[in-house]
Amino acid sequence: MGRKDNCWDNNCVGGFFSSLKVQTAQYEPLMNRDQIHQVVFEYIVVGFGRKKRHSVIGYLSFEQYEKLSVA
Repeated sequence: MGRKDNCWDNNCVGGFFSSLKVQTAQYEPLMNRDQIHQVVFEYIVVGFGRKKRHSVIGYLSFEQYEKLSVA
């Protein structure tokens, strides 16, 4: 990500941050830096990586896909 003037790069990152904002912080009261860090960590590591299903890998979570790939 990060090539200058490439809208496809921005699309992926924009979609991720949109989901992050809507699913985590949109309805939360104002938080301090540590609380925000914890919420973002849980979203990425716990929720996004282990639970969210992705069409590119056959609607499996990343965790399920890794288990199948290693086995």
